Amino acid sequence: MKIDVILGLQWGDEGKGKIVDYLASNYDIVARFQGGPNAGHTLKFDGQKHVLHTIPSGIFRENLINVIGNGVVIDPITLQKEIDNLNKTGVSFLDRLFVAKKAHLILPTHRHIDAATESFKGKEKIGSTLKGIGPTYMDKTGRNGLRVGDIMLPNFKERYEALKEKHNSILKLYPEIDFDLKAEEEKWFAGLETLRSLKQINSEYFINKALKSGKRILAEGAQGSMLDIDFGTYPFVTSSNTVSAGVCNGLGVAPSTIGEVIGITKAYCTRVGSGPFPTELTGEVGEYLRAEGGEFGATTGRPRRCGWIDIPQLNYTIMLNGVTQLVVTKVDILNNFDEISVATHYHYDGKQQDELPFDLSNVPVEPVYKQYPGWKQSLDGVRNYEDMPINVKNLVGAIENQLNVPVSIVSIGPERQELVMKEIKELVN
Repeated sequence: MKIDVILGLQWGDEGKGKIVDYLASNYDIVARFQGGPNAGHTLKFDGQKHVLHTIPSGIFRENLINVIGNGVVIDPITLQKEIDNLNKTGVSFLDRLFVAKKAHLILPTHRHIDAATESFKGKEKIGSTLKGIGPTYMDKTGRNGLRVGDIMLPNFKERYEALKEKHNSILKLYPEIDFDLKAEEEKWFAGLETLRSLKQINSEYFINKALKSGKRILAEGAQGSMLDIDFGTYPFVTSSNTVSAGVCNGLGVAPSTIGEVIGITKAYCTRVGSGPFPTELTGEVGEYLRAEGGEFGATTGRPRRCGWIDIPQLNYTIMLNGVTQLVVTKVDILNNFDEISVATHYHYDGKQQDELPFDLSNVPVEPVYKQYPGWKQSLDGVRNYEDMPINVKNLVGAIENQLNVPVSIVSIGPERQELVMKEIKELVN
């Protein structure tokens, strides 16, 4: 058996949660491999919206095991809220939720440092979600972090206090900000008790044994490939590897175990926070996309920046991830356009280019667009790809041809059933 991977090909918010939820019934295990509560995966079914930040999106599928991998960073406060919300739905899940002992913990002081440093940067801020992600990964690489497995140790409180003291010394370097540490600690230690009650595992052994026994595994990515710490629009990136290579580090598996890589892209493009965005639309069209698409962050509520779909950017992330099939989401948001633009190339350094520059954050690029006719009609009720308006099929076909990867699913609405299969390809090896 192989591990199939689902990840975003843009700057996040591509609709990964919905696709994971839909495909999850084909698998035995869904595993998150990186990121933390800076990511929000939104699922909608039976008229109800559910947002998950740490727990994998397969949690609503009965009998499906969900693993929070070692590459994830966990805030016990956020995890507690998620568990409380899941309990309200009546879903039985605690016996199906496993947490890697090697996953690192986000402390309240990590969030305090995150907020203080971002505030200090002023106009130079990177657009952090202020969830403590960056400082937590810094402690991880600096070999100072606390892990899930540590909470069972008799000296955990002493280790916590030592790390908190280190953080407090760092905070003295920055102007004071409003942060009620005592109140946050109370919530944090309460959440820690819930974390202690969950099933903790050595996830690298757990996942590899599952593979050898024939279990079908789907790895769920967070954020988007353009936010990857190595290959994204640095420094406006997250602190983990969001590309498919992150599966190996985030779950403890060999590269040879990776099977299908399912890349997700919107039919347009969005970005939250600061950083370069070549196809951004700052006028009326961008505002329309934001309003029609409900483009507000699932984690922060911040309005997303909107723009046209970007082929050079997608070719870049398809190359990095080894994408084998595509899912195109939010096609329905383009229903009312007379014309739809697609960025086919960039222009910089005096010539037309297909590749992204070394530093997209500092090299100004001008997108070269091609226009495609819109379809000017609702897609409600369409369930077969052949029933799609011809101009939808022309646009999807053009994207497919320019990216040289087959499109297997087209999403035309937020609900679980609003998915159209274009090309049925075996997802489970």
